[in-house]
Amino acid sequence: MQVKIKYEFSGKLWKDQSSGGWVFISIPKNISKEIRKNLQWQEDGWGRMKAVAAIKDVKWDTAIWFDTKMDTYLLPVKIEIRKKTSLNLNDKIRVTIWI
Repeated sequence: MQVKIKYEFSGKLWKDQSSGGWVFISIPKNISKEIRKNLQWQEDGWGRMKAVAAIKDVKWDTAIWFDTKMDTYLLPVKIEIRKKTSLNLNDKIRVTIWI
């Protein structure tokens, strides 16, 4: 069994302005810095790193991406997850991720 590191934080849902308009939660910079420092070796291309995320009682396999412009990791939150958890843009939510 592979042990994963657990991180908990709060953040707001926001929508990217590019075409497609992905919805994300920005992982706090202090947590992102720790992840990048200690776990960057796990990244695939484009700063992508596999993760498990949980919001409310919904848990799913996903990935986080490092955004060099924002200097932080981003957690995408698909419409399926937002519907299951009754979330809207700008909602502040509690998130748990395991890497």
